Amino acid sequence: MNHYETVFILTPVLSDAQMKEAVDKFTGVIKANGGAIVNEENWGLRKLAYPIQKKSTGFYTLVEFDATPDTIKKLEIQFRRDERVLRFLTFRLDKYAHEYAIKRRSLKGAKQNQTTEEVKED
Repeated sequence: MNHYETVFILTPVLSDAQMKEAVDKFTGVIKANGGAIVNEENWGLRKLAYPIQKKSTGFYTLVEFDATPDTIKKLEIQFRRDERVLRFLTFRLDKYAHEYAIKRRSLKGAKQNQTTEEVKED
């Protein structure tokens, strides 16, 4: 199994429930084909660098997972078939990128823990 990371942009006209349903659909495709989700981050509504389908914003989502190359083919077919997806990019992480991803997740977790501790003190 290889380590992969995918980022996809969903159309901004979706409600929060519709966006979460779309993300669950794609993570379900990974799990159904023998993959394992390592990390999932919702980056929220962000401005696009250039208009795509006459839209200037989109919901960004990052998913890190372990899977086989066959799973990637099936996942990308689902991305192409779904009209809610504006763009997607999936790539295999080499050992250095995988180590960096682990480090980034641990730093993010430490920041969240620090923030919750500060809130508890107030």
